[in-house]
Amino acid sequence: MQKIQLIIILVIIGLLTFSCGSSHKTSESKDTLNTDSTIANDTINITLPHPDTSFASVKKLKVIKIDTFLNNISGQLENFDNQYNESNNILTFRGDPSRETSFSGKVKGTPSIVKVDWEFNTGSGMSARWGGGSGWTGQPLYVEWSDKQMKRIKTEAAKYIKPDFSNKEIIISSLAGKVFFIDFETGKASREPYSVGNPIKGTSSIHPSMNGNMFVGQGIPDTIPFGALVFNLYNHKEVSFFKKDANAWRGWGAYDSSPIAVGQFIFRPGENGSLYKLYCNGNDVTLHSTLRYRNGKGGGGIESSMAVHRNYGYFADNEGFIICINLNNLKPVWVHYNHDDTDATVVVVEENGIPYVYTGCEIDSQGDNGYSWFTKLNGLTGEVVWSTKIEGRCINGEKKVEGGMFATPLIGHGDCEGMIFSNFCLHKPGRLGEFIAFDSKTGKTIYRIPLKQYSWTSPIAVYNEKNELFVFTGDTSGNVYLFRGKTGEMLYTSHVGSNFESSPIIIGNKVVCGSRGTKIYKMSIE
Repeated sequence: MQKIQLIIILVIIGLLTFSCGSSHKTSESKDTLNTDSTIANDTINITLPHPDTSFASVKKLKVIKIDTFLNNISGQLENFDNQYNESNNILTFRGDPSRETSFSGKVKGTPSIVKVDWEFNTGSGMSARWGGGSGWTGQPLYVEWSDKQMKRIKTEAAKYIKPDFSNKEIIISSLAGKVFFIDFETGKASREPYSVGNPIKGTSSIHPSMNGNMFVGQGIPDTIPFGALVFNLYNHKEVSFFKKDANAWRGWGAYDSSPIAVGQFIFRPGENGSLYKLYCNGNDVTLHSTLRYRNGKGGGGIESSMAVHRNYGYFADNEGFIICINLNNLKPVWVHYNHDDTDATVVVVEENGIPYVYTGCEIDSQGDNGYSWFTKLNGLTGEVVWSTKIEGRCINGEKKVEGGMFATPLIGHGDCEGMIFSNFCLHKPGRLGEFIAFDSKTGKTIYRIPLKQYSWTSPIAVYNEKNELFVFTGDTSGNVYLFRGKTGEMLYTSHVGSNFESSPIIIGNKVVCGSRGTKIYKMSIE
């Protein structure tokens, strides 16, 4: 009883701390939330959820509409624990809710070569234009099945199993309109592919409870219906299909974002300008509530995946807004305008108890020439800590190719603590890009390394026994690179595939990445 009373007292103290010295005035109608409030930037108690408040910057969104469909189910998170850190599995884009997972592989000494272990051919699929393989972000997922889970799959999905089915499985969503299953060791098909009917561009997600539910978003409407689905990996049966949302404020209904689980919910942003909060009860998935907003006539399409720090979610949209929401009630907390269309997933990192958000925009609505603003924000208030401009341009031809940042940044650890890395599309001259390292405290550029072609892929890290960081990345011409993180020294580069637009994963010293051809590759860093 004393423990319960102590917890209640701590919660009250925490809430009073945040309300002290602040004015909070919020009026809400059935359809519209109007916000005019400020709070002090106090130190956060890490045992408590972030406060339910909103800053005046939320007014930038003009109109906000929150609808709840399951009124009998509370929207409060049961917990905000990281459900993705209990295994070696990689179940969502960049591995965990912060999208900051170091993706840290291991090597001995100083690596000097990247070797191809196997190639898997997806075929060209249903669309001649989109082909096969995987596009942006197209990250593979990795599962190490337990003996119990293996037995269940062999029983319930027996007709889909291949001779090479084993407990280590690569699962990747493809532009071929299918989800492919690959034996991690051999590179051969481990199951029959699961057809989703339309090309998939983004990264799918597997529910971290390992109940088998896989969340897949269709990217191109080659056929109808077009939308987002859930199917079960244990039996290959469809759990749900969410068709075009007639209530969305933007007509484009693709889902490139990688859904994320927090508490008893899954959060799924859509390119139709809506954020969906899905209630998960066992294998059942039900729409709980939606957030819709707009600055102008339409809603801001969301191609980025949402990053999470406790009960706050962060995402970027096509209009250039970086938005923080309270996951308990979907109310926006703060809004920052970062100059241009932002497709890259933000990263949230806790530093001295405060979450900080790193984000970078494209060069799109600025015109043919402009800047990618690489920005660090206070995750509690939306205040700009620093912002660095990277000059670039678009390429106009048969299809416009935007400049700027499409990659999700990599946070440095080990001997690169205090550094952050990303790829930038400069297109100056031609179709070139750069790999750039920044000081995460100041935003100052530490070094810039030219790439042979521009890159959309997100870099990953590998560490040796001395805790020295090495960076692996690829480009859209199919080249791979290996850098020493501290200095930018290029240790290795070679041409491997047709177009590494997708983001890779790393297990040990093994990299798995899809290409825009028809190939998925496994490579060794040695």
